[in-house]
Amino acid sequence: METVDVSIREQQFHERVRETLICVILFSSLYIVSYLILTHFKKNAEFVTDDIEDATVNKIALWLCTFTLSVAVCAVLLLPISILSNEVLLTFPHSYYMQWLNGSLIHGLWNLVFLFSNLSLVFLMPFAYFFLESEGFAGSKKGVMSRVYETAVMLLLLSLLVLGMVWVASALLHHHTARKSLYDLWEYYLPYLYSGISLFGVLLLLLCTPFGLSRMFSITGSLLVKPRLLENVEETMNCAVLEEASLHRKLKNNASCWINMESVKTQFLSVQAKRIALEMRRRASPWQRNLGYPLAMLLLLALTVVCVLMVCFHILELLFYETAMPRGMEDPRLGMASFSIFGSLGAAVEVVLILYLMVSSVVGFYSSPLFSGLLPRAQDTTLTQIIGNCVSLLVLSSALPVFSRTLGITRFDLLGDFGRYNWLGNFHIVFLYNVLFAGLTSACLMNTLTWAVQRELIRAFGLHKLPLTVSRSTIPFKLLVASGLSRIQ
Repeated sequence: METVDVSIREQQFHERVRETLICVILFSSLYIVSYLILTHFKKNAEFVTDDIEDATVNKIALWLCTFTLSVAVCAVLLLPISILSNEVLLTFPHSYYMQWLNGSLIHGLWNLVFLFSNLSLVFLMPFAYFFLESEGFAGSKKGVMSRVYETAVMLLLLSLLVLGMVWVASALLHHHTARKSLYDLWEYYLPYLYSGISLFGVLLLLLCTPFGLSRMFSITGSLLVKPRLLENVEETMNCAVLEEASLHRKLKNNASCWINMESVKTQFLSVQAKRIALEMRRRASPWQRNLGYPLAMLLLLALTVVCVLMVCFHILELLFYETAMPRGMEDPRLGMASFSIFGSLGAAVEVVLILYLMVSSVVGFYSSPLFSGLLPRAQDTTLTQIIGNCVSLLVLSSALPVFSRTLGITRFDLLGDFGRYNWLGNFHIVFLYNVLFAGLTSACLMNTLTWAVQRELIRAFGLHKLPLTVSRSTIPFKLLVASGLSRIQ
């Protein structure tokens, strides 16, 4: 009996060491990738300085931002890794090389991501911001440590302020537990704060994702060479070359004082960009020009429509089945059954949809007027902007598992503390959230497709040359046809 106990303890020890090594390797890889991304966008002038103290502070802040960004990437990969791991174990149930892939490892990853994401949001990112802005207390000795002391004091005051606001909110909403929560910080106070942060992230995804799904069409169209109806590329190219040459001569012979040189320069750059785009269209092969763009648009349309249909089906499930509500589970029990009704193919589609929704939410976030100023620029992004970007991406990514499960994109239930949020058990919140997402996405999609078709018709039939006082949205279809026939004749 003693030998059996020793062997069990050894097996548990080896499993714990293996899981730790896998987590360290995964996080180290993500940290290196995140560091390369941030060094591509950071402003080099902030690190090339004669002040050693400022350079040290900037490096520490960059390391904290790199840690936060790697946690955000890991949060994005949580659900895809979990879903694919279950399918791999179903496909190879007795494989010796897949024994390391188990529920304990996946559950540990979820717990680590939850811990690190909240640690980054509550402590590391505020510390990095205050550390950059600190100068040390008045009268104290200059140095990095004096700035650390000031940052610690500011962080402590901020923590007291936030915890006080959470306590007041809990007192207003839960009168019978307000006094107890003040003495039960870990079991009630912090989970209540985490629940509020997650709810904010999920609401942010609700606003950004539908807008991002519609923006994906225009962004993809700008990256690909798209066909034009009834357009002569050679003729348009020759006109652009002549116009560019004329504007170039005006810029070169700037003797005329009545010419607005700034306006001419703006026109020249616009025409030059148009000429470069036309050259790309002329060099593109017929397959790339006539097949690549339609296939990409059809793929985006299919992914968006599938997302909306899955959410609509989940709305019906919420009305009839209590099991459709998002909930947490203690043991994932991987390799027992597929979490998709369509098996491995359905699981692969779920992974693609989850990643597509995350990309769309990021596109919608940076395309919104409120957050467009945070858009990073290569070699020209300050550390303050990098901190803002890391916080925003972490809020979006840490809410992605809850977002995907709430919409019914996947049936993989939430693990660890992700499934313990207070609002997940509220039927009215979950049902209204699904209805709003389906409605907003459908409205954005219809608006995008309608305006895209109208814009192509206007461009094809030459109505873009109409006076600006005429509203293109009010042009009747008969006028479109008549203008097109006149051009053809």
